[in-house]
Amino acid sequence: MELNNLTPAAGSVKTAKRIGRGAGSGLGGTSTRGHKGAKSRSGYSKKIGFEGGQMPMQRRLPKFGFKNFSRVEYKAINLAVLESLAESQNIEKIGIDELIAAGFIHKSMLVKILGNGTLTKKLTVEAHAFSKAAQAAIEAVGGTAQKI
Repeated sequence: MELNNLTPAAGSVKTAKRIGRGAGSGLGGTSTRGHKGAKSRSGYSKKIGFEGGQMPMQRRLPKFGFKNFSRVEYKAINLAVLESLAESQNIEKIGIDELIAAGFIHKSMLVKILGNGTLTKKLTVEAHAFSKAAQAAIEAVGGTAQKI
């Protein structure tokens, strides 16, 4: 067996319909397109979403929702995370660099400290935003909450 004598499996290849080749071919005249209408004309292409004249789905369904273009999105970090990070690495100051090194955030993220969990250690925390509960909890143990 060589490349020049390979053939497809029997019945797997059909010859194409040769339409528009005269009345004797059986596929002349309208060339399988029927009489009149847009589909019988040359250059016809159906618009995306066209449903045969029925009201299209994208026009039947109502519009809803709103995206605030000026929304500022923060990565939320809880006090419990800060506590565990301070204990595991034995540090007193937690800033953006420490959170990046620990793998909690990426360098392009904005950080907000939330008040879930408890602090036992005096920490200096640097972040872009703090919840009132988090700031109160940090200051209650003698730490400082610094906004960047």
